Amino acid sequence: MLKKVLITNIHTGQKHETMVDTDTNEKALIGSGVGSNETAVVEDVTGVDETLQRLTMSKDSTVDKVAFFSGLASCLERNIGLIKSLQLQANRVKTPKYRGIIAELAYDLSIGEKFSDAAAKHPVLFPTEVLSLLIAGEEAGQLANVCKRIGGAQKKTARIIKKLKTGMIYPCIVMVMAVGVTIVMSFTLVPAMKNLYESLHVALPFGTRALLFISDTLIKRPWMVAIPIFALVMLFKKWGKISETKTAQTVFLKLPIVSGLVRKSAAAVSFRCLAMLIEANVRLSTALQITSSSSWHWHYSTFFSKMAEHISIGGTMHEGFIMESHWLGPDSRTLCGLIELSAETGTGTEMLNEIANDYEDELDSVANQIDKILEPLTILFLGVVVGFLVYAIYAPIFSIGDALLPKGNASGKH
Repeated sequence: MLKKVLITNIHTGQKHETMVDTDTNEKALIGSGVGSNETAVVEDVTGVDETLQRLTMSKDSTVDKVAFFSGLASCLERNIGLIKSLQLQANRVKTPKYRGIIAELAYDLSIGEKFSDAAAKHPVLFPTEVLSLLIAGEEAGQLANVCKRIGGAQKKTARIIKKLKTGMIYPCIVMVMAVGVTIVMSFTLVPAMKNLYESLHVALPFGTRALLFISDTLIKRPWMVAIPIFALVMLFKKWGKISETKTAQTVFLKLPIVSGLVRKSAAAVSFRCLAMLIEANVRLSTALQITSSSSWHWHYSTFFSKMAEHISIGGTMHEGFIMESHWLGPDSRTLCGLIELSAETGTGTEMLNEIANDYEDELDSVANQIDKILEPLTILFLGVVVGFLVYAIYAPIFSIGDALLPKGNASGKH
């Protein structure tokens, strides 16, 4: 349920309105971040108003996750109580859902629940991999350090996503314009062209017939356009769940360029997680199991799970890496060498962090170059669309002469 909180500063009289997605007025006050020098009035948002608010309000964002975990880590590092630390984050996040989650967490802690148990109720902010880290940090007394690490990782992710979105602006504009031009021509030029060619009984090439089919579909059955649009919307909406399936993740590893990015991303998250757990003095077998559950790609989840099995029966990290290196892809030999080096020098966590840093730097470099990578693909797409339209429209023109002056008549005049 949405709650509208009207906050008034008792000194200046300045008013502020904020929305909190929660079920009680008490939690709404916590989620609104009302201060000691402010008064607040809570109103329920119901019916059509609630529907409109949910459609137009800010959606979940990585920026809010960064703000939440970074702010929580800063408070915990300064020995501020966990409930108070949570309450202080209410004004840092922008979405009603996150304000509601903060309120729920503070309330659950106030009635004696563990932080990890309360967090498990909110998979939006605390997915499985994050929850696993929080449980380990809570048990090791390193919750502040864990939150700081999560905030740092989320910040890097947010930066990469921002660069990817920026790089996609130009290609998207070009694609929309290309589709728009095709639609306009389908309603204007193509029908006239169709009447001309039909009256002359000109044999039409495949490209022209395809363009005529598109035009007929848009004019006579415009509802069919909704099918691909709906499919794309559902694809983007369900992309998170689709990308979590083994089938999709396996396909990603077989695609050129994409496979390298997927492996680097999964490896960076996994090795950073393992290094953080070992630094927090978590047992190696337990740390490997937690890393396995926090890995978003099933290859790396399986790898660390098998590594935990090797450690539990008395094996070493280096031996486990060699035996299970086939899960790590093209970089497996290099990683085995680095783990052997860390075993000899006693620099396990440093080496794991170095591996994670290298992968993150490579991903960051790709994100910086994304516009240069997409530019030739965009030009290629535009060239294909323009070439198709030119061919479809002008190819039949070369046959008009044959239709107007049949070969038989032309030969009879000589």
